[in-house]
Amino acid sequence: MRFIIPSLLALSLTACYSTQQSTTQAADNTTRYLTVLHTNDHHGRFWHNEDGEYGMAARKTLLDKLRAQAHAKGHSVVLLSGGDINTGVPESDLQHAEPDFKGMSMLGYDAMAIGNHEFDNPLDVLDKQIGWSNFPLLSANILHKHNGEPAYQPYTVIEKQGLKIAIIGLTTVDTVKIANPEFVGGLDFVDPAPVTAQLSEQIKAKYSPDVTIAVTHMGHYHDAAFGINAPGDVTLARNVPAGTLDMIIGGHSQEPVCIDENGKEDSAYVPGKACQPDQQNGIWIMQAHEWGKYVGKAVFEISQGKKTLQSYELLPVNLKDEQGQWATNYIEHDPEIKAFLAPYQKAGESKISGAVGEVDAFLDGRRNTVRFKQSPLGDLVIKAQMAAVGADFGLISGGGIRASIKAGEVSYKDILKVHPFRNRITYIDWRGEQLIDYLSVASRFPPDSGAYLQYHGIEFDIQGDKLTNLKIQGKPVEPGKTYRMSINSYNAAGGDGYPVLTDLPGFTATDSTDAQVLKDYIERHSPIKRSAL
Repeated sequence: MRFIIPSLLALSLTACYSTQQSTTQAADNTTRYLTVLHTNDHHGRFWHNEDGEYGMAARKTLLDKLRAQAHAKGHSVVLLSGGDINTGVPESDLQHAEPDFKGMSMLGYDAMAIGNHEFDNPLDVLDKQIGWSNFPLLSANILHKHNGEPAYQPYTVIEKQGLKIAIIGLTTVDTVKIANPEFVGGLDFVDPAPVTAQLSEQIKAKYSPDVTIAVTHMGHYHDAAFGINAPGDVTLARNVPAGTLDMIIGGHSQEPVCIDENGKEDSAYVPGKACQPDQQNGIWIMQAHEWGKYVGKAVFEISQGKKTLQSYELLPVNLKDEQGQWATNYIEHDPEIKAFLAPYQKAGESKISGAVGEVDAFLDGRRNTVRFKQSPLGDLVIKAQMAAVGADFGLISGGGIRASIKAGEVSYKDILKVHPFRNRITYIDWRGEQLIDYLSVASRFPPDSGAYLQYHGIEFDIQGDKLTNLKIQGKPVEPGKTYRMSINSYNAAGGDGYPVLTDLPGFTATDSTDAQVLKDYIERHSPIKRSAL
């Protein structure tokens, strides 16, 4: 895609994308300070959870305090998000994250990266979200397929107390396969490194920024070991010329990025522990876990063009420890933002309150279960979808299950946490020999990937390169017999890299959603017994 980059730069640099442009440049020998505050992977958590943890009202109180402290020292302050505002909490999902984007505007965000979950809805919803925001949603590496031009604002240049800051947005190229193909089919997600290198050079020539930041939604993979994922922030830092960026504020992998004294990843980080961000090719890389659990705070000294990290912290936002005690001092909720968000919370709750049934045991939907092995919750989900379309068997990718269901009463909210994407239920009638070809692909997605296959009503073995001993409902598959398979619209359209089914004979899409059919199934068959799944 390198041939389109010059036109991208020409367009992005002639359009009015920079804001608050500085007319004067401070003297090179002046020492200044910049405090960078950041969050990422918000996923609908505008309200605090059932235990009173995190939430935007408490975050606002903390941010106001941090800004006041920084300004008292003469520091400039910038607040950034690594993206993925959408999808995760039904109260937000049912309102297209309106409270979240408007809340971020009130909290004073300066820019955010467009995340892959910003494409969970049709593109006109993202357009609305951009309209709700008084800060730019950025991505320089998302282009229109038909003309190679930027689909969204690539960058912004802002001024903070005389300090000029360039911010470039970037989105994981995995979006093309993990977002809904129906919504991203007209977009190209191109290699971020060459885009960043050329765009940074052009911005520096035109605006002479004091600091250049990439705000990204690509993931931090220690030592560039990105595995089955698209390359992330470490690969970006290593593949741009030295001096291209000063820092990367990231998201997507949903972790606190902390490196120990030996240069190894600190996977045992807990609130209150010291945290040192990663550094690659002279570029600091930071990420603040997920859901607004932390606010990252970096303080930089800027002198004679050199940026030196003075301190870094991950500040908890009302997190509890394993004993249920506050990990650090409790943060009071800002009354203004709480009052603004309360009607949204009430409206969301009214749509999902009340039990629809019950289950007799915990049904595990955690990532380290549904992306690694067969799960009873996967069985329940698929049984519901099979029943909705009269299928002989069914399958979904494990990444489509987003939460667990606790033992006891099950609410519609619980179901919407499992199924936040509103995928439709589809089916296809296969002849036996066609089915073997399809499953030979779908069954080979590796563990630890969103594509990992969850299935029900079928069984098979994999020996070398061959799928063997394929049975449906306990009986060997007959090549000339027709079998009906249930699958959601996301996987049917090629999501997670599954073979595309939508244009094949025998394919039918229904208007029923995954959440609705699961709700109906639980209502009809409650109490659900785990042993019977």
